[in-house]
Amino acid sequence: QVGDPANDVLRVDAADLRARVIGEGANLGVTQAGRIEFALRGGRINTDFIDNSAGVDCSDNEVNIKIALAGARRAGRLSEPRRNKLLTEMTDEVAELVLEDNRLQALALSIAELGGAKATASQLRLIETLEDRGYLDRRTEGLADGEALARRASDGAGLARPELAVLLSSTKLVLQDAIEQSPLPDEPALEPDLFGYFPAPMRAKFKAHILDHRLRREIIATSLANRIVNRLGLVNPFELAEEEGVELAQVAAAFVAAEKLFGIEALWDRLDRAAMPESARIMLFDRVATAMRSQMADLLRAGVGRAGPSRIVEELSRGVGELASDTEGLLAAESRQQSAKMRAAFAEMGAPADIAADVAHLFDMDGAVGLARLARDAEIGARDLTCAFTDLGARLGLDWAQGTAALMDPSDVWERLLVAGLARDFQQMRLDFLRRLSRRKDARSDPAGAVAAWAEENETAIRQFRAMIGRAQAHSPVAPAMLAQIASQARNLLGR
Repeated sequence: QVGDPANDVLRVDAADLRARVIGEGANLGVTQAGRIEFALRGGRINTDFIDNSAGVDCSDNEVNIKIALAGARRAGRLSEPRRNKLLTEMTDEVAELVLEDNRLQALALSIAELGGAKATASQLRLIETLEDRGYLDRRTEGLADGEALARRASDGAGLARPELAVLLSSTKLVLQDAIEQSPLPDEPALEPDLFGYFPAPMRAKFKAHILDHRLRREIIATSLANRIVNRLGLVNPFELAEEEGVELAQVAAAFVAAEKLFGIEALWDRLDRAAMPESARIMLFDRVATAMRSQMADLLRAGVGRAGPSRIVEELSRGVGELASDTEGLLAAESRQQSAKMRAAFAEMGAPADIAADVAHLFDMDGAVGLARLARDAEIGARDLTCAFTDLGARLGLDWAQGTAALMDPSDVWERLLVAGLARDFQQMRLDFLRRLSRRKDARSDPAGAVAAWAEENETAIRQFRAMIGRAQAHSPVAPAMLAQIASQARNLLGR
């Protein structure tokens, strides 16, 4: 744009641009159609509301800070001159807070972009979900119809960053609304979100006024929704809600509990700061989100949606912590091999060895939530119970089946839901079996011995089942339908 903006405007078509990257410092510098065309031609571009989000965020912070300080003024704890000086002193920290939010949104788009054409089917399902909820108007937002996007995917191209940006903002609005309408913002576990929103000089001296902030629930809901989408991705929260048949607010509660139980925030911080190729960093963030999705599914089955994250964390932290130490000694041989391959793949991409190990450890901890819950309910040591769980999986080959399902990433939406459900079912059927065994006194004192006795009684049936597992292992690739049949037969066997 040149000359007088009102009278002399230069318009350039995306096809004629020779720039490689465009950042929009003002609103509507580029039309959405232009952004999409530029991106599909290989240009790097987000949208104005992504690139300019720090400005809006800064205004929100200013208003909410002044609301909290107004309470302090009314209480006689803060004079007008001191208030103005404090606002000046906090300027740089507010800038850091809002720029960090801006950075994380751009990172979330890069992680979403990693899915490419393969992710299109799931993203189309998400678009339909957002439309059904009234949070997205495809025509207004410049999104092509499903047929056009599917054709693009068949040609090897996924949604462009400007299109993903629309989904990013829409999913955050849906989650924020769902959280606000639930009891979740009143959870003690989310108080750090409230205090983290405000600059450090306010947190101690004006703690009471922050806690009494009239927009407290909205601030927490916004902060949590941002973090869930930035870290878990666009699709995972919605697929998980559909997979487990729960509300989005319950998914958010599971997210909070998973963060606390597995120390995810510290891992994210290390991923952000560690020196490594950016491609490795983005891939590791994606892998952490996948591991979190599995843990969240288990937390939903453990009742986090009903009890709330604070209570679930209190009940399960001891058992999960017990299993987190010396995890390798509790894993079956199949699981140890998968873990070693994962660490090697991460290291090959350039990830530091300690971070590669910690991300793989999240996958090693798959099942810890259910085992910690059962150990607490049945009053059995978590490690003793896990040994029985692992032994049962090794005898039947269910460790292989569960690990295979967990690592599958089909593009078809229905197959994605199927394999995600199967991964949880291969775990849950073992837990249900051990729960039934735990009603016997001898099994509570020696769960592994009880599993061995059951296996001896059902030797013939187990041999037949293992033969089916062997046929599946010899088939490459393993199809979801094979795992579904294995799950059906496993339920019958474990029901004996």
